[in-house]
Amino acid sequence: MNQNIFADYFAKFQEVNQQWWKELDSGKTAMNSPLNQALNEINIEDTAKLFQNAVNQPENMVKVQMDWWEKQLKIWQNVVMPSEGSSEPVMKAERGDKRFADEAWQNEAIYNFIQQSYLLFSETMQNMIESVDGLDDKARERLSFFTRQTVNAMSPSNFVSTNPELLKLTMETNGENLVKGMDLLQEDLKSSSEVLKVRMTNDKAFSIGKDIANTEGSVVFKNDLFELIQYKPLTESVHKIPVLVVPPFINKYYILDLRQKNSMMRWLVEQGHTVFLMSWRNPDASIAQLDFEDYVLDGVTKAVDVVEAVTGQKQMNAVGYCIGGTLLATTVAYYAARRMRQRFKSTTFFTTILDFSQPGEIGAYINEQMVSAMEIQNNQKGYLDGRSLSVTFSLLRENSLYWNYYVDNYLKGNSPVDFDLLYWNSDSTNVTAACHNTLLRKLYLENRLVDKQGIKVGGVWIDLSKIKSPSYFISTKDDHIALWQGTYKGAMKLSGDTTFVLGESGHIAGIVNHPAKNKYGYYIADKLEDNAETWLEGAKHYEGSWWTNWDQWLSAFSPKEKVLPPQMGSDAHPVIAPAPGQYVLQTLPIEVAAKVVDEVTEA
Repeated sequence: MNQNIFADYFAKFQEVNQQWWKELDSGKTAMNSPLNQALNEINIEDTAKLFQNAVNQPENMVKVQMDWWEKQLKIWQNVVMPSEGSSEPVMKAERGDKRFADEAWQNEAIYNFIQQSYLLFSETMQNMIESVDGLDDKARERLSFFTRQTVNAMSPSNFVSTNPELLKLTMETNGENLVKGMDLLQEDLKSSSEVLKVRMTNDKAFSIGKDIANTEGSVVFKNDLFELIQYKPLTESVHKIPVLVVPPFINKYYILDLRQKNSMMRWLVEQGHTVFLMSWRNPDASIAQLDFEDYVLDGVTKAVDVVEAVTGQKQMNAVGYCIGGTLLATTVAYYAARRMRQRFKSTTFFTTILDFSQPGEIGAYINEQMVSAMEIQNNQKGYLDGRSLSVTFSLLRENSLYWNYYVDNYLKGNSPVDFDLLYWNSDSTNVTAACHNTLLRKLYLENRLVDKQGIKVGGVWIDLSKIKSPSYFISTKDDHIALWQGTYKGAMKLSGDTTFVLGESGHIAGIVNHPAKNKYGYYIADKLEDNAETWLEGAKHYEGSWWTNWDQWLSAFSPKEKVLPPQMGSDAHPVIAPAPGQYVLQTLPIEVAAKVVDEVTEA
């Protein structure tokens, strides 16, 4: 690294260092947060339990240690003193782990030794946790999860001095990669909240309403919680029964309306469906008190009324994605508890958790101490900062959704690629304090939604067993946010005719699976079984997108004869603005709350 580059890099390093300490003093970073304090306390408690139990089981610890020693010695022998027939490595990275893809990790002795020793260390740490008897399941899961997080953060691939690809690049560019990377790091620190949010894509690559979220339509209703979009018909005649889509309020809706080639909303309209979609407001502290109940009463039920008024149809097919599906199911149960007429011909649930007893890896954060700390933090701000939530979800798959971008951006100095899905993933949304507190405590921690008298909405108890409309559940096999075995348990709680479908891939890619690509297949069975694994054993695999199967199922709830499309909006609900509206354009941080409230009031 020449003198000028070194001076430039050192100056950038000093700027970033000063910025970090300034944020630390102001309490902005997660190090000072109640959540981080609770996390440290829990890790200390769990680690203490581990070692207390380990002391009484010396034979288990000796076995783990001897296994490590034998493998470490074998690694050394194979790398330093290779002999014929010993070329097969002792440790291999898991399939899909791209950290050690560079040939130098295998071909150069020192890096081969570093790589295999690290992988052995990682395996040994997990084996130690598994070998200790007497730990409760929750403590073991937390220890395993946070140990994995720590070990992967320490990976030799994350450091220039122990990564041959990075070291070679640094020498070839004379350190310019590190200077560029420091610029990117400084920019990301400025746009992060409590935790460093590593950019995944170029945040100026797309324009909402032009490049993405560009299916033509109109906003026909707006309140202080959501805008309702009615999409313009693309066929001369349409199915008589309209479709209402309830996306998650913890993300922007346009994951379902990316570009034309992968937009579910456009595809539905092309199939002759009249589609309405809710676009949630990105909340700030001014609406901190809005709770999950308000998202039902001032959200979904309002949208239902507007769809009915615009189309003249007394019933509709409703679709909910992720927590939007949880919200939809709560709404259906609310109607049933109030003995109101059936508003839905059918309900569809994308990767939706109703029974929260199997929350997946996010469960590592769900316990009394952590939930209490998050409640304090939410109440202080008035909302959960969406940027922190985005990082939390990324760290559930830390090697592929966090550290790889850390290395690529800050150590290689590469500019992020233009990728619509990653752009959406980085376009974070807040969650109101009251609503997030309810989700954490009543749903995730206490699992009250499956109780007949666990949650009240509008003064009535929510009982999922009162949902009798036909339901279609689509979950995905590799979903790390909503485990399909858990969503299956939720599907069993409803009383109506239920179809369960299991798609391939994960929480996003398995859902946004356009038939034009047919990238992933799906599994389906004739009936539900008592448990998920038994169901899968009897399920049949189909090639191609599940969208076509769902469209056939959905279309069965409309008369065979199609009708002319309804007009855009109505006298009671005239067109307010073209899609995608205003709420989806709100980006974090939201600094001017009053202006948004005034606009809604005027409208």
